[in-house]
Order: sequence, then C-alpha cells, then structure tokens
Amino acid sequence: MLPNTMTEMWATVGSTMASIMFVWTILQQYCPYNLRQFFDKYTSIITGYFNPYIQISFPEGSDDFWSKRSKAYATVETYLSSKASEKANRLKAELGKDSSKLVLSMDVHQRVTDEFRGVKIWWASKIVVKSTRSLYFPEQEKMSYNLTFHKKYRHMITESYLEHVMKEGKQIGVRNRQRKLYTNCPTEKWPSYRRSLWSSVVFEHPATFETMGMDPEKKQEIVDDLLNFSKSKDFYARIGKAWKRGYLLYGPPGTGKSTMIAAMANLLDYDVYDLELTAVKDNTELRKLLIETTSKSIIVIEDIDCSLDLTGQRTKKKKKSSEDDDQSAIPIKDVEEEEKSNKVTLSGLLNFVDGLWSACGGERLIVFTTNYLERLDPALIRRGRMDKHIELSYCSFEAFKVLAKKYLDLEIHQKFDTIQRLMGLTKITPADVAENLMPKSSSDDADKCLSNLIQALEQAKEEAAKKKAEEEEAAKKKDEDLKVKEEEAATKKAEEEEAAKKKDEDLKVKEEEAAKKKDEDSK
Repeated sequence: MLPNTMTEMWATVGSTMASIMFVWTILQQYCPYNLRQFFDKYTSIITGYFNPYIQISFPEGSDDFWSKRSKAYATVETYLSSKASEKANRLKAELGKDSSKLVLSMDVHQRVTDEFRGVKIWWASKIVVKSTRSLYFPEQEKMSYNLTFHKKYRHMITESYLEHVMKEGKQIGVRNRQRKLYTNCPTEKWPSYRRSLWSSVVFEHPATFETMGMDPEKKQEIVDDLLNFSKSKDFYARIGKAWKRGYLLYGPPGTGKSTMIAAMANLLDYDVYDLELTAVKDNTELRKLLIETTSKSIIVIEDIDCSLDLTGQRTKKKKKSSEDDDQSAIPIKDVEEEEKSNKVTLSGLLNFVDGLWSACGGERLIVFTTNYLERLDPALIRRGRMDKHIELSYCSFEAFKVLAKKYLDLEIHQKFDTIQRLMGLTKITPADVAENLMPKSSSDDADKCLSNLIQALEQAKEEAAKKKAEEEEAAKKKDEDLKVKEEEAATKKAEEEEAAKKKDEDLKVKEEEAAKKKDEDSK
C-alpha cells in the first residue's frame, strides 16, 4: 500500500511543478512588463513578511558595462578567501604577493558559513546576468556575494560585523597584494571608455638601502624620515595637511636616483607610479591620473627638467605677436601639431603637487629627479612642495666601503688607501664604482676588481686633468680673442676719430676759402 501512496504523491508533485513552470513561462512571454513588475514587487513584499532572514548583496560593479570593480566587493572577496579554503567545495586560485604562493577564494555558486560573536552568517557567491539593449555588447555577467543573517541581528551585522569584514579584508589584501609598477598611457591611443589611464607590471626591483652605495649617516637619515612619514597619519590630520611628502633627488647621472626610488618602494612596501609628463595631454588629464593613483604609493617624475619646459613658461606667456599677418601665415600642419602637443603648464603641475586635488587619497610620496637643479622653477621645488631635497653626488670613500662589502665581502684591503687617495683627487659615480667592483669572470677575485677600480680612477683623473687643461686653453684663447677684438676696436675707433678730424679740417679749409672768395668778390 505504501509504494502506491508514494508513487501517487510524487506523480502529483511532478504534475503540479510542471503546471507551475508552464504558467510561469506563459506569464514571462505574454504578460505585460508592468504587470509582471507589479506581481514581482508584491510577491517580494509578502515573501519578505514571512521570511525571518535578511540579505545584503555586494555586486562586482554597477550596471554600466565599463564600470570599475567595486572596492567593497574586492574587500569581501579578500576576506572570504581565508574562509573559503577550509569550507568551500570549489575554489579559485590566483598568484599571491611573491608570485609563488597561491591565494584561494570562493568560486561561483558556493556557500560558506562565518561566525561573529556567536552568530552564524552565511555567504554565497553567484552570477548576476544583466540584459543590455545594445546590439554590440552581449548580456553582462557579473559576480555577486550575498550575505544572509537573521533579522534579529540586523543592528550587530550592519554596524559591527560589516566593519570587521572591511577592516580584516583590507589587512589581508595588503599582506597578499602584489606591488605594481605603473606607467600612464597616451589617451589618444585608447578609447574614451578605457577603464584606467594606467597600465602596470609586477614590481620586482631588488634594490634596498642596504645595497646602495651611500654615506651610512645620510642613508640612515633618509630611512628614518621615510619610516616616520609612514607612521604619521594622525600627525598630518592634526596639523591639517594632506598625508603626502615630496622628495627632490638631484645630482649627476649615475649617482643612484632611480635606485633610491626602488629602495624607497621596497622599504615602505609601496606601489610606484612612473608618470611620463610628455604623454599627458593637458592639466585635466594630469588631474585624472592623480585621482586614479592609490594610497601607499610613490608618484615619480624622472628627469623633470627634460620632461617639460618648466623654466620659460612664465616668460613665454608675456610675449604677444604684433602682426596679424604672421598668425595667418602659420601652416595648417604646424597648427595641428601644436594642438596635439603637450599642454601641461607649470601651474597645472604645481596644483598636482600640492593643490586641492593632491589631498585625494593619502600616504603618498611625490618624487622628482633631475640632473640639473638650477634649471627648475623655484616655485616647483620650494619647501612644502618638495619637502626634502636629497643630493646624490659622486661616490665618497665611505660609500665605496659599503659597495666593497656588498660586492666583494671586504671590509679592509691593502689597496683601500690608494683608492681613498684617488677618490680625493677625482670624481667617480657609484654606478661606475659598482661596475668595476663586479667580477667579469669566474677567475676575477677581489684583488683584480680593486685593481680595475684603481685603473678607472687613474683614467678618470687623467681625463679630468685633460679636460681641465682644455678648458684652461679654451679660456686662454677666448681671452686672447677678446683682447684682439678690443685692440681692433680701439684701432678702428682711432681711425674713425682721425678720419673725423681730417674731415673737420677739410671743412674748415673750405669755409675759409669760401669766405676769402666772398671778400674778393665784394671788392
């Protein structure tokens, strides 16, 4: 009797479900849209009245096809990665911070349970399909995380638990993130709907302050300044300043300016944004680039004296053409090239460094490098914009000892005295010192490398002496040429004075003859 009863029950259930699906399909196809919206609305209200659970969704992005990924969604995904590895059945694997360890997260249509202050919370991942009216783009599929909890815990979840999730997710994200090296993209090469003005690669530069050839005291001063900045969020808020700091690195080529930037990034665990000013169209685009940078980052403009004409812009604006014909005579091609040219101004760059928009975000360093400090506008490098000026000069003996320890594992050697004497007589960059200390073959020992450095120092000394002699010879020749020109000018002046004197005498004789002739005619 029981089997027949079960069979009849399942047959009834199956028939009922089929009828419901049939009616639902008919309603979806033939029922007016407004009527379906009406039914959906009140069905949700009635269901919600009897349902004791509340749901909060975290969509991957907005309905816009080109929208950015939601920061809240990314933080939740990071937070759940620590839960999913133990509780989810299907996982996604991605490379972590060191590019060797995998970070696991929830795959689609998975469910995990979390617990907070003794309360159970359920997280589920799903795909939300958004239909589009465009003929060019297909339906959008975006991930979403749904949080479900009992309604009696609403206050605790919305105020305490979500704050805990955001805080914990950000901390996990910092630990797992891969630091990036960004560069800006020329906008004319990308469509207007491009998601970002920056492109990036993983930042893996090995430079540290320990490996830099610098005076130890100066190096420690810079390290202390950087670490103090990274811990000064409350201090900057108290004094009413944006949490940023400017560094100006200047000195001859090869003195380690780019290496120091990499060492800064590795010390503070910051991303690096390498801003190429010549690829920026105007001040508006410069502002957009600043807005898209993140906290915990270094914004770098290398060789800023070569990037833009930042010394002559103020004077150029004062010059105006007085002839309208000259304006009309400008070729069309030149006008087009001028329109495509860089229109970033000194004022725009100053506002970028410490204007209102520079306060967007926080914990950022702005670093300028230059080989020629005197070429920059004083307004650009004053204190408050470039807070710390760091001169990276030629290699000192103390810096050499740091490099010798790193490259050759030497703290003392009989040739150190010779090197110290030569460094006092000539100039050599840390890059040149490092190149000579580096073994070129397996047979090169420390003595050979030091001999190479001594030879390079002696050669640099000879070249410096030769250059000095050439400069003295050029100066001497210039003085002689100037003396010859002065003598020629004096001779020419004397000849002109003699000619003028003779002309006056001739004129006087003519006047006397004319007067004498006049007297004779009157008689």
